[in-house]
Amino acid sequence: MVASPDKKIYFLSDFHLGAPDAANSLIREKKIIEFLDQIKDTAAAIFIVGDMFDFWYEYKQVIPKGYVRLLGKLASITDAGIPIQFFIGNHDMWMSGYFEKELNIPVYHEPKIFTWNNKRFYIGHGDGLGPGDHGYKFIKKVFRNPVCKWLFGWLHPDLGIGLANYFSRKSREKTGTANELFLGEESEWLIVYSKELIQKEHFDYLIFGHRHYPIDFKLSETSRYINLGDWISNFTYAEFDGTELKLCKYH
Repeated sequence: MVASPDKKIYFLSDFHLGAPDAANSLIREKKIIEFLDQIKDTAAAIFIVGDMFDFWYEYKQVIPKGYVRLLGKLASITDAGIPIQFFIGNHDMWMSGYFEKELNIPVYHEPKIFTWNNKRFYIGHGDGLGPGDHGYKFIKKVFRNPVCKWLFGWLHPDLGIGLANYFSRKSREKTGTANELFLGEESEWLIVYSKELIQKEHFDYLIFGHRHYPIDFKLSETSRYINLGDWISNFTYAEFDGTELKLCKYH
């Protein structure tokens, strides 16, 4: 993939399709598809940086019902030769090959480094990184354990997906309005994490999702932290034209 003013690399995250209900989710899904249709002719690549779904689990022969419009659109984009890269989030961590086999989309379970036009990018969803939140970090290890994933698969999909959706709603209620404010340089844990990272090696851009709040923060004279926001209330994304990366809002 080559980024240029004519062929840009796009980054977006946190659609949380399925939440808070099917009707509202469908409105967002159609808006995301509209956006993808607008950028596909200028896209060198598209990065979806986690939490596409509010919950996702791939049973051996079953996937969650819905999202056919978006999944079909992603398939048509990759069929046209435009690469899409997907990073799992904390809501859709249980991926097991469906995207790779059916959509030709590679799935990354950890942050990954990319280089384009001599610019170094560090990309990941962002959950469980940085200081604090030890409770979630423990739960993340449990959920990512293959035995835990296998045991969940024994639940009937109606029961398993129902339970997952319930706990996902509770998680959002607990978060409340925390995603609507900038917490400050010392309290934004992904800024703290990014600062520590660039002390060890250089990155021009560190791109994350998860936070749901669009942020473009200058870490140093040569490094920036970008949080992509979300497609629930902000409808924000980033684009790289080969020279500069900028945070944008879709109207």
